[in-house]
Amino acid sequence: MTITEFDAALAVLQWKVSDFCRMAGLHRNTPSRWRNDGVEIPLWVSKFLGMAMEVKRLHDTYLVPGKVDKEEPDA
Repeated sequence: MTITEFDAALAVLQWKVSDFCRMAGLHRNTPSRWRNDGVEIPLWVSKFLGMAMEVKRLHDTYLVPGKVDKEEPDA
């Protein structure tokens, strides 16, 4: 995962870096090391964000009012 992909995933999730760190149990400076020091982003981060995006997609599809198609009533 690149830092650009990381940023894009956070944007889709509408998370700040601090939100990600809290949910992933990371120190708040860890993503800065990925961005500024060239430290490689661990593989699990991509998987973690992928699962979070899938949960968001499912939530938006099935639980957010107005998102589910309503059947036309029989006439």
